[in-house]
Amino acid sequence: MHRLWKIVPLALAVLIGTAAATPALAAPRQEKAVLAGGCFWGLEAVFEQLRGVSNVVSGFSGGNKTTAHYEVVSTGMTGHAESVEITYDPSQISYRQLLDVYFTVAHDPTELDYQGPDHGSQYRSSIFYIGDDQKRVAETAIRELTAKHAYNAPIVTKVVPFVAFYPAEAYHQHYLVRHPDEPYIVYNDMPKLKALHDRFPALLKAHT
Repeated sequence: MHRLWKIVPLALAVLIGTAAATPALAAPRQEKAVLAGGCFWGLEAVFEQLRGVSNVVSGFSGGNKTTAHYEVVSTGMTGHAESVEITYDPSQISYRQLLDVYFTVAHDPTELDYQGPDHGSQYRSSIFYIGDDQKRVAETAIRELTAKHAYNAPIVTKVVPFVAFYPAEAYHQHYLVRHPDEPYIVYNDMPKLKALHDRFPALLKAHT
C-alpha cells in the first residue's frame, strides 16, 4: 500500500509536468477592417465569402451614435456612410487582399457620393483605417491603381481615421442571403459575387 501511494503522486507529477510543457494552441489572431462603398448589403455579401473572414456586420461609420439609424442615415445628413465591419485572420488573408477585392469587385471607387442607383454621401467610398499600417496599405493601393490607370476616372475613395462603427438594424444583416431573389439584389449585388468568383477564386472559402 505504501509503495502504491508513492507511485501515484509520481505519476501525477509527470502528467502535470508534461501538460505544463505542452504549449496551448494559440487562437487565430483577429483584426478588423471597416470599409464603405455603397449599399452595405452587397459589401457584406462579398466579404463574407472570403477565406479568413469570420464575421461581417453591416452598419454605419463616420457619424455619431445618436444618428446611427437607417431611416436617419438615409437622409444623407448625418455624416455616416453605410459600411461593413470585417473581422478577419491576417494569417489567412491580408488587409491588402481585402482592399484588392474592395477596389476590384465590391464597388466602383470612381463614383463620388453614389454607387449605381444609390445616391447621397451615405453611399460614399471610404476606407476607415485602424492604425498607421492600414493607412499606409490603403494609400499605397490607391497610388498603385492610379499609376497603372486601372480606371477611366480618378479614384475618389477617402482614407480617413476610424472613430466608431455602429451595427445596422437586424433586418439588414445577411440581407442578400435572406433575399437572393429581390430585384435590387439580383441586378446590383449578384454580379459582384460572380465577379468575385471569377477574379479571386483563390481567396474564397472552401465551401463557396
